[in-house]
Amino acid sequence: MTVFLVLIVIILFAVAIWQMNKIYALSKGNSSGESGEVANEKDNRINAKLMVMFMVFLYFLMFYCFWHYSKFYLPEASSAHGGKYDNLMFISIALIMVVQIITQFLLHFFAYKYKGKKGQHALFYADNDKLEFIWTIIPVIVLAGLIIYGLFTWSDIMNFDEDEDALVVELYAQRFNWKARYAGEDNILGDANVRFIEGINQLGIDPSDVDGQDDVVTQELHLPVGRQVVFKLRSQDVLHSAYMPHFRAQMNVVPGMITQFSFTPTVTTEEIRKTDYMQDKMRTIQEIRKEKSKELAAAGEPALNDYDEFDYYLLCNKICGESHYNMQMKIIVESQEDYDKWIKTQKTFEASVAQ
Repeated sequence: MTVFLVLIVIILFAVAIWQMNKIYALSKGNSSGESGEVANEKDNRINAKLMVMFMVFLYFLMFYCFWHYSKFYLPEASSAHGGKYDNLMFISIALIMVVQIITQFLLHFFAYKYKGKKGQHALFYADNDKLEFIWTIIPVIVLAGLIIYGLFTWSDIMNFDEDEDALVVELYAQRFNWKARYAGEDNILGDANVRFIEGINQLGIDPSDVDGQDDVVTQELHLPVGRQVVFKLRSQDVLHSAYMPHFRAQMNVVPGMITQFSFTPTVTTEEIRKTDYMQDKMRTIQEIRKEKSKELAAAGEPALNDYDEFDYYLLCNKICGESHYNMQMKIIVESQEDYDKWIKTQKTFEASVAQ
């Protein structure tokens, strides 16, 4: 690696010397006032054609990337608000692409059409108030419309009204894992503070708070489909970010304060597993893991574990330390009946402390 870096430095140094010599030669000129460095009509024709070729290559590369990398798109959102989020993104992409296609075409076309010719001079055009007004006001209107639409979308998502039967869940972040705390039968989370963290009380629930006695702490996040979930987020140590991509949800988890977010799951884990998109995705993942397992086996290392079924996951989207990549928690979206059965099997904070 050191040799490679040394070679790069030597090559760059040689290029710099070469460019300096060219600059020196250009600065001297010659007695006739002509220079071999000045482009002639042949050079102009070649460069004009190269501009057209580059435009074609640029468009080809753009459409190829859209086609080739479309497999990395997320599936349809699994939350009630996700459609608004996706609409905003697709409208933004569409506007950007229309403007990009038109402006790039004009840029390269004019470079070809108005290539340099002997005896042809550019028209000096000082200013045009009408043109300047048009190319200023159109972007202003478009951007203002996009920003206002985005603000309304953001407001609809973030400024939510809490339903009477909303499920209240606290997501507690600590390097490098997540814990979920469910409000008990009273649907009220008990008070918590890091000063109370001791032994089994890893979330710092206040033992003297009656509301916290029926709270349930789990290592897995279960959500009932079709029911609003209100998340309260706390961090024990550093800045984290609760990221649930399939639900189009993300919120920073800040030490010393409680942030919140809400969404309503609309697609159960079992339902998304049966979609064509997810089945194709799982087949691709399994093929990749099989190839990787063969490489590991050839190196005398254990093969990868089976990964047959898709699961939603809660991820951390802030670089919070060396194991940040592995800070995740499984999310299971299920029917209200299945959720009720599961929550009844979990121990309350009071029962855990007593045990």
